[in-house]
Amino acid sequence: MSLFLVVALPFLGALLPGILNRAGRTVCAGTTFAVSLTALVGLLSNLPALLRGEVIEARVDWLPALGMNMNLMMDGLGAFFACLILGIGLLIIAYARSYLSRDDNMGEFFTYLLLFQGAMVGIVLSDNILVLLVFWELTSLSSFLLIGYWKHLPEGRQGARMALTVTGMGGLAMIGGMLILGQIAGSYDLSVILQNRDLIQADPLYVPALILILLGCFTKSAQFPFHFWLPHAMAAPTPVSAYLHSATMVKAGIFLMARMWPVLSGTPEWFYIVTCAGLITMVLGAVIGLFKHDLKALLAFSTVSHLGLITMLLGTGTAFGAMAAVFHILNHATFKCALFMSAGIIDHEAHTRDIRRLGGLRHLMPVTFVIATIAALSMAGIPFFNGFLSKEMWLEEVSHTTLFGPDWLVPALATFGALFSAAYSFRYIGHVFLGKERHDYPAHPHDPPAGMWLPPAILTVLVVVIGVMPFLAEPAVRFVTSAVLGGTAELPHEHIALWHGVTPALIMSGIAVTGGLIALTLFTPLLKLWDATPRPEAKVVFDAVIAVFVGLARIVTQRLHNGAFTQYAGILTLAIIAAGGHAWLTGESTASTREAMPINMIAAAGWLMLIVATAFLVIQHRNRLLALILMAIIGLIVSVGFAYFSAPDLAMTQISVEVVTIVLLLLALNFLPDITPSESNMGKKVRDGIVALAGGAAAMGFTYHLLMRDFVAPSISEYHLANSYKGGGGTNVVNVILVDFRGFDTFGEIIVLGIAALVIFALTEALLGGKVRARLLNRVPDKPLSGDRHPLMMVILTRVMMPLVLMVGIYIFLRGHNLPGGGFIAGLIVAIALVMQYMASGFNWANERQRYPYHGIIGTGVLVAGLTGIGSWLTGNEFLTSAYGYFRIPPMEEFELATAALFDLGVFLAVLGAVMLSLESYSRLARRAHTPDSEFPMDIDPSRDDPKTVGKGA
Repeated sequence: MSLFLVVALPFLGALLPGILNRAGRTVCAGTTFAVSLTALVGLLSNLPALLRGEVIEARVDWLPALGMNMNLMMDGLGAFFACLILGIGLLIIAYARSYLSRDDNMGEFFTYLLLFQGAMVGIVLSDNILVLLVFWELTSLSSFLLIGYWKHLPEGRQGARMALTVTGMGGLAMIGGMLILGQIAGSYDLSVILQNRDLIQADPLYVPALILILLGCFTKSAQFPFHFWLPHAMAAPTPVSAYLHSATMVKAGIFLMARMWPVLSGTPEWFYIVTCAGLITMVLGAVIGLFKHDLKALLAFSTVSHLGLITMLLGTGTAFGAMAAVFHILNHATFKCALFMSAGIIDHEAHTRDIRRLGGLRHLMPVTFVIATIAALSMAGIPFFNGFLSKEMWLEEVSHTTLFGPDWLVPALATFGALFSAAYSFRYIGHVFLGKERHDYPAHPHDPPAGMWLPPAILTVLVVVIGVMPFLAEPAVRFVTSAVLGGTAELPHEHIALWHGVTPALIMSGIAVTGGLIALTLFTPLLKLWDATPRPEAKVVFDAVIAVFVGLARIVTQRLHNGAFTQYAGILTLAIIAAGGHAWLTGESTASTREAMPINMIAAAGWLMLIVATAFLVIQHRNRLLALILMAIIGLIVSVGFAYFSAPDLAMTQISVEVVTIVLLLLALNFLPDITPSESNMGKKVRDGIVALAGGAAAMGFTYHLLMRDFVAPSISEYHLANSYKGGGGTNVVNVILVDFRGFDTFGEIIVLGIAALVIFALTEALLGGKVRARLLNRVPDKPLSGDRHPLMMVILTRVMMPLVLMVGIYIFLRGHNLPGGGFIAGLIVAIALVMQYMASGFNWANERQRYPYHGIIGTGVLVAGLTGIGSWLTGNEFLTSAYGYFRIPPMEEFELATAALFDLGVFLAVLGAVMLSLESYSRLARRAHTPDSEFPMDIDPSRDDPKTVGKGA
């Protein structure tokens, strides 16, 4: 099976649980199980080739210009983690079916779970770091949904927010590090980056990249000082906790450190940062875990501790350390998932996870007791269980590790951490299952149905099998370790075995186990000492830090985001001026290479009118109607300027836009007072005037500088001029750019235009349905309304002009590919003709005579434009690549047909629909504000001249 399908299956399957939710819990869970099983089988189908030494790849160029290609790769490391994710995922699904209550939305849960699963599989199989980053952030988002699945629990919501905040911040840091790494290696493909160890480590940006990447790994895998979020994620349902702690999210950081091991390890920076973080996390998590009374809290801190153990092994930078890390990842996944499931069983049956209210459960829950005891003994590192084997390898590695001078420091701290690890494992067994049976349980506990105990039982079988027969797991461990090393070191010669003689590691292990039993015996005085010891609480610190940032953000927001447009414009203008001034002062300016054009009287007069109109607009801006007239004058002068500088397309577009805009603004002004109230004192006006003049002077200087100099690099306009006809089949370069070269931009613009019109429509609907409706109905106009709302001359003139304007619009549309025109201008022209009909004869009369809803016209336009672009795929070309040809139908002359005309038709329809929908929205407001519109043009009821009604009373 293709790797693309393996990654895509969980995402596609996430659609099914929600759809099948009403079919029943079993159907919902069974469908989810089938999706994960199919993905696992597809993954395993590639194992024969993988075992032959091949690296399975799947590659698709996505955004090659940015280096972002959808490349997937499966080697031993990727296959190992993918098997853990999908395999344990199957057990979690089966367990969740029995664990979740009937009140829980099963479809929602399994949808989130499959999204989470797909994101994790995507991480471990990605061969492009940019794609990996996408999946990385998806794990944060999907885990947020899973941790906060029980929305009614405040601790669940807070735990989800905390996890998203911490891992999200780390993800942002990691993005920077990955981008630096890709720039150093010259590629964003992992397969290329992993081959450039010397180049990367010799670069001066190696250390910044290393620190940023490790921040992402440490936050995701809960390493000190970011360890605090993981225990708070225990508020999630137990299936989520079991999955998250054993095979998924917290292992993502571990995976990435293992993946990047060939290029980042082996340096002092890697050794000190990773080893110290892992050692501190391991000891701290073990000590805190011993004194937790909540079962899941104890297991959560044990996860933190064991993740630190694995991190420390990877930090040593040795091949043996890497192999021990791989082996412990496998072992930890088996016993930790089983332990969380058993904790969920206890909570499910006894209705409590408080260890102080438990004890003696071995008599009431014998099956759960056996499962939990085997898993806990493995976690403690007791012989004949798999945890013992990887713990011995870890202790063997740390016995040869020196940190900060003393040879005994690291072994002593490791033994201390292992002691507390054994102690909390023994406490899990002794304080929960041993002792006398109690009679004050919140609920009478008993073993659950097989659906809940069978999944952890399967895992405990693996715990025992691997622990007794390690030679069965060794080939897989060595195979995965080879992928981690990536050819930078030889595989260790040591074998995994139960007995290696009396070694320092065995002595350290014996001390840890013995000390753990002693610590459990002395638990009560140790707990009193722990409670009396002052220490910072990570959650309190986190909440305080967040509160400070929220307070600062509120202060900045209230000062800057105060609703004053003048302040926003001033800040933006000053920022642009400052950036431009810095560039000007620190850059180099060449001498002018062009001569200024002569100024004739027409140009001078137009420029003077533009300045005068703009000045009057600033002075008289409070008079809304006068300001609108001045805006129209400015727009007209700008249109003349476009025509003067040989830009007829822009001139036609500008004039059309001005007409439509002025009409719509006039309708909007109908609901506003004539005079805008003064909101600024003289000081603010002077300040704003200075900022505006400075911005205008800067823009003028920049424009003048560009116009007086030739570009060093060839302008893209030369390419457009040279290829307009050859590539797009049109001589109107502007139109060819809009519908071909930059057709995707135009496609986005018409979508935005349609959305804007729909927003206006939605706002109008909201206004007409609320308090504003009553205000409109009771509104008294400021001035008397005209008695002749539909003047005779205007009605007749618009009727005569309508077919002529439509003909002009069609003409402008058809000629747009070779002469000034096009769909955008034609849409505006036809919209103007329709607007005139509404203005002349009234909304009711005009609306009854149009048969198509404007929403549909917008949608049809976008659909036509999109299908035209998709059609190019059928010929193997990129989206919106146009084709053209010349045809002759006797007796007509030869003519040209281009697919760009269909795209232009979509632009035409979208523009027309957007303008008319906006007009319709304003018209509905106007009809509520005044007397109902006449049903007849020219306010004349034709029935009054009907001979049958003449002389008859009403």
